[in-house]
Amino acid sequence: MKSFMPKKNEVERKWYVIDAEGKVLGRLASQVAKILSGKNKPIYSPSVDTGDYVIIINADKVVLTGKKLEQKYFKYYTGHPGGLKLIQYKTLMRTKPEKAIIRAVRGMLPKNKLGRHMIKKLRVYTGSEHNHEAQKPERLDI
Repeated sequence: MKSFMPKKNEVERKWYVIDAEGKVLGRLASQVAKILSGKNKPIYSPSVDTGDYVIIINADKVVLTGKKLEQKYFKYYTGHPGGLKLIQYKTLMRTKPEKAIIRAVRGMLPKNKLGRHMIKKLRVYTGSEHNHEAQKPERLDI
């Protein structure tokens, strides 16, 4: 009996639409990361990208629990000396909520080439409309 190893070109990928309205950011991100990496499929392998595509709509209506809106900061470094930038999550969720979701999901994926490939299968939109109707995405309730 030989063990099954999925090949990159044999993986069938689906498209899923997730409505983020009223969902907690971290819980949503962990479920999306599981779908992107393919851990919800029986053919999962850690060295092969077996995941599906995910479209998140209503990103502006995602919720952070506790006092995270005031106490949590989105940090990034510009590359210049003294270039650390801090943005409060209250401001980030008002201006670019899709960036907060992408950052949360990226943190839950592998930190290598495979993880960088997986994050490209994520599409985030602030409104309830998206332009991926041709892919016939399935609605997924989390």
